[in-house]
Amino acid sequence: MDILDEISNTIIKASTTLSSDKYKALRKAIDMEDNENAKWALAQILENYHVAEKTGFPLCDDTGISHVIIEIGQDREISGKLLNQIHEGIALGLNNLPARPMAVKGDFVERIEQSRGLYEKPGMLHPANILIDNANDDSSYKRDISSDTLNIHFLLEGGGPEIRAKTYRVYHQRSFENVIDTACGWLEESLKMLGCTPSIPSIGIGRTHFEATSLLLKSVAYGSLDNQSEHEQHISDRLNQSGIGPLGLGGKTTVLGTYLNIGNQRASGVRIVSVRPSCFVEPRVATLKL
Repeated sequence: MDILDEISNTIIKASTTLSSDKYKALRKAIDMEDNENAKWALAQILENYHVAEKTGFPLCDDTGISHVIIEIGQDREISGKLLNQIHEGIALGLNNLPARPMAVKGDFVERIEQSRGLYEKPGMLHPANILIDNANDDSSYKRDISSDTLNIHFLLEGGGPEIRAKTYRVYHQRSFENVIDTACGWLEESLKMLGCTPSIPSIGIGRTHFEATSLLLKSVAYGSLDNQSEHEQHISDRLNQSGIGPLGLGGKTTVLGTYLNIGNQRASGVRIVSVRPSCFVEPRVATLKL
């Protein structure tokens, strides 16, 4: 199969299917929920997943902005040609899906103002800058990357969670709990306004705004609800005590789990924290192994 078709199919898979760990978490939440409205909402969400996977339709009308993480071992190489193919394959996948047209026309001023309207083809929505990940990464989500690894992870990030996301500094006061408590406070406020819970919030903590957000994105690509750390479980338990519940209808299930990725830190009184409260169709992730 041509690599452009492989990338296209991977984008379509990311848009139309969810991982087994999220299915299991949702079914567990349905079984545990005793709020009738919340239980009904969770059942409808599960049905939405089944319909999307069966029909090949997107999980959500907001089909998301493509983000790419390349995971590479020391004996592999990536070329400018491959990077171009990733861009071309994403455009092909969005057109074949088909995704929702969301790319704004015009120069940089016109794009900000959205004064010239949208491109008709969904594939005109170009991906964000590509992240490269290798064995030197040192974070909570550090990977055991073999020398011959070349994986391309495709993430589709919806607009609603981006509106509610936040990246900002926290004065740590030499307290891990203070940093996590601040991040949880941000998430509690954003989840109230998100509308499409239950969420799997992601948190990245680094030295710069770029690094914190990169750590967050890596957690979305690599995180698993089957393997939650003690701290991730603590955050989930706290957020579920908010009573927001699925679709804001109350109940026990505001989040299905949490991704917490902490990278290197520097001698400073500040930690840069990035949080993103995903909507219930996320994470939308699929991987192409080359």
